[in-house]
Amino acid sequence: MTTIVGQQVESVGVVAGLVWEYLHDHEPVTLSKLARDIDAPRDLVMQGLGWLACERKIAFHPGENSKLVSLKDL
Repeated sequence: MTTIVGQQVESVGVVAGLVWEYLHDHEPVTLSKLARDIDAPRDLVMQGLGWLACERKIAFHPGENSKLVSLKDL
């Protein structure tokens, strides 16, 4: 039986995959646009970004008014 914590971690992992797919098709984007465009709660989108950042899969860039995020060049 899956625990509540396990379900939360799984949800973050699923949303991290959605973030990766979105960035693959739309990069670079602002954090605000990313959170608006992904069909998930904003907190999960930010947690998914954190997951990808820990895995060094994304890069942050300065923008005119806010930070941009994109997939890292491998």
